[in-house]
Amino acid sequence: MYIYNVTVNIQEDVHEKWVEWMKNEHIPEMLNTKKFIKALMTRVLVNEEMGGITYSVQFTAKNRQMLQRYYEEDAERLRRKSAIFEGKFVAFRTELEVVSEQ
Repeated sequence: MYIYNVTVNIQEDVHEKWVEWMKNEHIPEMLNTKKFIKALMTRVLVNEEMGGITYSVQFTAKNRQMLQRYYEEDAERLRRKSAIFEGKFVAFRTELEVVSEQ
């Protein structure tokens, strides 16, 4: 399995609106692509020097091919939808390969 991890630092003035958007729109849209089997949204418990509130959102894909299909078929369209928060967040994405789960 693969995890597509998106870490986001969101400014406090739009934090609540962003969380609601993530839970009610973005994450369901990501899951509706059928490329991911589950999603986990967590708050990172650190105080950032730059301010804001940080989250990690992990989308689990069955295999590398499904993740690649997401990039090819859905990523750009879904990323554009975050434009309503433009200039209010910083994000970075990482791919993780699950080695062991107990």
